[in-house]
Amino acid sequence: MPPLFSNSASGLFLPQTGTADAPLEQEILTLFDSMSAQLLRYAMSFGLTAHDGEDIIQEVFLALFHHLQKGRSRSNLRGWVFRVTHNLALKRRMGNRSRANVVQMEDFLPEQHTANDLTPEEEVLLGERQARLLAVYRVLPENERLCLQLRAEGLTYREIAQVVGVSLGTVSTLLTRSLARLARTEGR
Repeated sequence: MPPLFSNSASGLFLPQTGTADAPLEQEILTLFDSMSAQLLRYAMSFGLTAHDGEDIIQEVFLALFHHLQKGRSRSNLRGWVFRVTHNLALKRRMGNRSRANVVQMEDFLPEQHTANDLTPEEEVLLGERQARLLAVYRVLPENERLCLQLRAEGLTYREIAQVVGVSLGTVSTLLTRSLARLARTEGR
């Protein structure tokens, strides 16, 4: 295996190559900087630790580097990296099944900041609402949770279908069903 280099700003390790690959390396580093947080959240939605998620993201971008270095398709790179993340996260989760360290969804949700002008009662109501929605989210079937997570990351229905490995119609059905369940929680 060739030696690796790191971009200290991004923390991404790629194979050390000649100057001919410098534009490709820069492209990969730019993609890493713009997408790594989204991919990490997605990987962690499989119940993985942040450390496992970071390892997966490294593997994804190394695979992307090799993919592009071989001159393979550049169409829908965003969908491609989410699909590779999906597959690697599933594989890692299966490997971790024997371990008892299950990560809760709260561990990868961004911190909720409330506006300073909320009264204590409003803060309590907001917290209760979030707890209800989280409880419904937890009991959704895995495909519905994954589709919701990917949609929240901004992927199109077509990209979600490719990542999850289902038809476009199935994505639409899964999202409609899960959003209806969440809406019922809200009394709508």
